[in-house]
Amino acid sequence: MMLKAEEIMQKFEDAGAVQKGHFQLTSGVHSDTYIQCAQVMQYPEFMYNLCSELGKKFRGDDIDVIVGPAVGAIIMAHVMARLLGPWVRAIFTERENGKMTLRRSFIIKEGERVLVVEDVTTTGSSVREVIEIVKSRKGQVVGVGSLIDRSGGKIDFGVKTEKLLTLDIKSYLPEECPLCKAGVPITKPGSRYI
Repeated sequence: MMLKAEEIMQKFEDAGAVQKGHFQLTSGVHSDTYIQCAQVMQYPEFMYNLCSELGKKFRGDDIDVIVGPAVGAIIMAHVMARLLGPWVRAIFTERENGKMTLRRSFIIKEGERVLVVEDVTTTGSSVREVIEIVKSRKGQVVGVGSLIDRSGGKIDFGVKTEKLLTLDIKSYLPEECPLCKAGVPITKPGSRYI
């Protein structure tokens, strides 16, 4: 089943994943729109469909490991690993003392072909941190896959990059944020702020 961009966006909206207000995103930038993918991930069938669509874009890339940053990409990594082959592993990185790291005895072997996944990319900073972890273990990053690229397609990771939706949602540096200047209260929903 081929999902259209409009169908995907409608499902995100129906699930309450698209929120309006004043948000400080995980990257530190501010926005009037936040996409809470966890609201969509509570529907396993739809999540399976999303990951199937994204996974098609990486078939034939001989992936050994799928890795994504916690918390948003854990479910994605597992679903996509199941879809891409019986021996594809799914692991995740997480923050320890503010630094992205690979823990829980997860390993990336030298030469393994790695797909990095993320639910939503804005500046791409978390994905870049994961890419650096893979490279430090001498793994080969073969691509980056995300459900939503909210940068309007401006992010370049230097590898094959695929996404299901590309949105151009405004974000602002804190010192330039019109919502801050207007005195609108801010919410920090990202995982770095839990």
